[in-house]
Amino acid sequence: MIRRLSVTEKALDTIFELEKKYGELMFYQAGGCCEGTQPQCFEKGGYFPRMNDAMIGHINEHEFWVDRDLFEYWKYSHFTLDILEGIGPGGFSLETPLGKTFKVHYKLFSKEELEDLEPVIRNE
Repeated sequence: MIRRLSVTEKALDTIFELEKKYGELMFYQAGGCCEGTQPQCFEKGGYFPRMNDAMIGHINEHEFWVDRDLFEYWKYSHFTLDILEGIGPGGFSLETPLGKTFKVHYKLFSKEELEDLEPVIRNE
């Protein structure tokens, strides 16, 4: 099965740092007005996905959720979680005090990859 989600080594370094401080984490990516499409990192349970939001995979066993409407737009794409220096538009995410911001790079799946994608989990 083809994974929908991966992570860069640089982002993993920050995730390890956040795990030490906060424990279990979760990620949520929305298309809202405050955070744009910047993925947000919270302590597990610090954000509650809405009905029909999509969990597209795990990073270090931490769930990565995508807003239901945003997922419909990006469902044909592979997500790669990365980290950048500087504070993003939202500032609600746990990496903000570190002067960093998570970012996702997208790559469209090939026709062959689309036929073998791992399933998403929907919040009910």
